[in-house]
Amino acid sequence: MQGEGENSETAANARAFSGRDLSKIYITGETEVHALRGVDFDIRKGEVLVLLGPSGSGKSTWLNIVGGLDRPTSGTLHYEDNELTALDDRDLTRFRRAQIGFIFQFYNLIPSLTAEENVRLVTDIAEDPMDPADALGLVGLAERRHHFPAQLSGGEQQRVAVARAIAKQPGVLLCDEPTGALDSSTGVRVLETLDTANRELDTTLLIITHNAGIAAMADRVFHFLDGKIARIENNTHRISPSEITW
Repeated sequence: MQGEGENSETAANARAFSGRDLSKIYITGETEVHALRGVDFDIRKGEVLVLLGPSGSGKSTWLNIVGGLDRPTSGTLHYEDNELTALDDRDLTRFRRAQIGFIFQFYNLIPSLTAEENVRLVTDIAEDPMDPADALGLVGLAERRHHFPAQLSGGEQQRVAVARAIAKQPGVLLCDEPTGALDSSTGVRVLETLDTANRELDTTLLIITHNAGIAAMADRVFHFLDGKIARIENNTHRISPSEITW
């Protein structure tokens, strides 16, 4: 008979994603590009994971598949108990809308809308959203919610983008070079905002970056090379974003 502790996963080890033998092949004319080559992985709920690797190593393709923006050529992908690779396009869109928040290098804010109105674009279609003002308060911009993007610094605009992503209370935040357009001090402030979302909302946080210093704030680091996860690094001690230098 199994003991009580063996009957179910603990919250600390609950699975967010599980991928098996994921491959992605792009065909251009007569050329095949193998962007992913049989990748296996598991990601824990609430984990902070940083993805490192040279351009063309497969990390952006991997992130797009995990986020439901693309499909693998072969293999299986699960989010919790749901097999994403078995969903049709409509259900995959529902998954993406309900569970995934996206943050990119460029902020993609609408210039004619205030910070609060930019966040409200997401909350109006979310199933269980935060109040936009609360989301902006979480990223330290409560007093700037009526300002337009042109009235905000680059770091503040990126923090609005973070607020927009977390306002629908997604299970996962996917970040593709979130500090790539920022200087170091501003980038640290954005990373602190992401760290707050991870801790306070129990959001699984996946970050692509070319800045190896950011890896120190992660629970684990996936090193991509030639379409594979070449190495997984475990951090026994996560540092706070304020300690990161680059």
